[in-house]
Amino acid sequence: MPIHATAIVDPAARVDQGAEIGPYSIVGAGVEIGAGTRLLAHVYVEGPTRIGADNVFYPYCTVGVTPQDKKYHGERAETVIGNRNNIREFVSIHRGTEGGGMITSIGDDNLLMAYTHVAHDCRLGNHVIIGNSVGLAGHVTVDDWADVSPFSGVHQFCRIGRHAFVGPYSVVKQNVLPYSLTSNKPELAVFGANAIGLERRGFGKPSIESLQTAFRLLTRAQLNTSQAIERIRAEVPPCAELEELIEFIRSSERGFVK
Repeated sequence: MPIHATAIVDPAARVDQGAEIGPYSIVGAGVEIGAGTRLLAHVYVEGPTRIGADNVFYPYCTVGVTPQDKKYHGERAETVIGNRNNIREFVSIHRGTEGGGMITSIGDDNLLMAYTHVAHDCRLGNHVIIGNSVGLAGHVTVDDWADVSPFSGVHQFCRIGRHAFVGPYSVVKQNVLPYSLTSNKPELAVFGANAIGLERRGFGKPSIESLQTAFRLLTRAQLNTSQAIERIRAEVPPCAELEELIEFIRSSERGFVK
């Protein structure tokens, strides 16, 4: 495998022969790196961390390090990263804690832009985009295809739903509805369905129109949540996305952004 002469790889690390460890990178004990994954330069990875295939880690990112949580006392928590992720410059990804299932996990085909912070026990799905300088506090869940724009902060235990778009400079204190376009107004608010993103991903016009109507009833009809759901059930043409939206609302113990 191509390991640069200036890199330090612990003998207890397991690095696939098809991986690449670039200049001044450090790979600690308990780290597993899959085929085709590249650590370009100055990348620091601490174990226990499992990294899949064909990922690219850009300079100065840190992975699997001790979380910034005073409740952490050295328990054997881990970091798991899937395949084909792009982890850009100065990204920090911290391992899990006992209070969060002992794992921080990132799925497949994600883009974490420069200076992103992924705190302990976060769980990112697949095809997620996290913009520059976004901070994800502990225990945050970001579902598949969600997009969080630059300079936003997400409070601990919040969930970003599937295909949601969060605008720049947002402060997220509650769950963000799936399929929504959510941004500052100047306070955080839902502006309707993430129509452009959904069109690009092949969603049909009927589904998008149903979601637009549902969001209008939820946020602009001066109804409480129960009343809005009743109106949605009665008036909006059903689709799978609508059912997912309603189930997300019902399971949102933290409440959700309206």
